[in-house]
Amino acid sequence: MQHETHTSHEHENHDGHQDHHSHQDHAGHQHHAGHHTAGKVSWSMAAQATLHCLTGCAIGEILGMVIGTALGWGNMPTMILAIVLAFVFGYSLTLRGVLKAGVDFRTAFRVALAADTLSIAVMELIDNGVIALWPNAMDAHLDDLLFWGALAASLAIAFVVTTPVNRWMIGRGKGHAVVHQYHH
Repeated sequence: MQHETHTSHEHENHDGHQDHHSHQDHAGHQHHAGHHTAGKVSWSMAAQATLHCLTGCAIGEILGMVIGTALGWGNMPTMILAIVLAFVFGYSLTLRGVLKAGVDFRTAFRVALAADTLSIAVMELIDNGVIALWPNAMDAHLDDLLFWGALAASLAIAFVVTTPVNRWMIGRGKGHAVVHQYHH
């Protein structure tokens, strides 16, 4: 049956599929789950997905900036460390949730990549772009209000820009829509 012509009533009456949740491992389920999300994405849902992503990004970003600044590294190595750690912590938060659902590590890692890569990439592009363009922010030290103010502002701007991206992705069964099937 084509998913595009698949109605809710037809889904409820699938032969052999009395319980939708019982066929989580069914091939194509990720697309199937995304189909039911399409067009029904609230701004609240997108903001929650972005906040989840922002949490991991912020942990990695702040840790990277603190480590690089404390060690006296230059701007480029510090920024690279912050970006790498943002991806590590962003993926880790998703992995933790998916692994709790009893999924094997390989599948959980693929889900994390599918769910978070674009969101983290957009967030990091905006976040680091703001810091790079903010006058003197790249040269601020840990004890400088400019360091923390620019970092907080860049994360806030990244949240605002990334939320519509996540809404668009979830509405097409991508991004955090892939993770939702593991949160039953």
